[in-house]
Amino acid sequence: MEPTEIRRYNARAWDKAVERKSQWTTPVSPAEIAAARAGAWQIVLTPTQPVPRHWFPPLAGAAVLCLAGGGGQQGPILAAAGARVTVFDNSPQQLAQDRTVARREHLDLHTVEGDMRNLSDLDDAAFDLIVHPTSNLFVPAVRPVWAEAYRVLRAGGVLLAGFCNPILYLFDQELADEGVLQVRHQLPYSDLTSLTEAERAAYIDDLQPLEFGHMLTDQIGGQLDAGFMLTGFYEDIWPGIKLNEYTPTYIATRAIKPR
Repeated sequence: MEPTEIRRYNARAWDKAVERKSQWTTPVSPAEIAAARAGAWQIVLTPTQPVPRHWFPPLAGAAVLCLAGGGGQQGPILAAAGARVTVFDNSPQQLAQDRTVARREHLDLHTVEGDMRNLSDLDDAAFDLIVHPTSNLFVPAVRPVWAEAYRVLRAGGVLLAGFCNPILYLFDQELADEGVLQVRHQLPYSDLTSLTEAERAAYIDDLQPLEFGHMLTDQIGGQLDAGFMLTGFYEDIWPGIKLNEYTPTYIATRAIKPR
């Protein structure tokens, strides 16, 4: 499957996830927006741990890009906190969730549909802050994401990113769901090459998003090679995942584009 086919397929899969009411497609409530307007807000890049408030630059009037961050969650919260928000996402229905909240709450929020690896619709040095929640597992190559983020961020701007530790993909997922950890896959992982043909067909028939387990050399080293300077790091878990009983499987980083 070619990269453009993967993008189209994953767009449909995330549109379907909206219909299925995935937790990452459920818009924030009016109460959460009211709290954000009053200064009591938080967002996540990974499953559970809120991003430290000191990681954020001042939000009042800041130009913020929620990169591959549709679903009516981070974007509306940051807009309610005073930022001028652009939400960029591959899924039309995920973007529709953001527009719904923006209309309901009269927020300064705009949406752009596209591939996170190609931000050609966005100008150079246009943003003060990029918020990139765990989502680059849905593209087969992650280094273009960091390069494009660097291009559209202003000097001195901040990139907040969440992503998976590739160890998450090392084990047989079906057995892990049953509480058994058995090493099965070589890393880096790809649903297109790591699964059997039958497993892959069942996955696609159910319109599940295709996933790719990128190495930390590309996740962290890729940010550094793009020109970023890392200034913050934490790990997180997703409760219910067997491996998380032994080690965190999600990572968040704070990086800046040097002046």
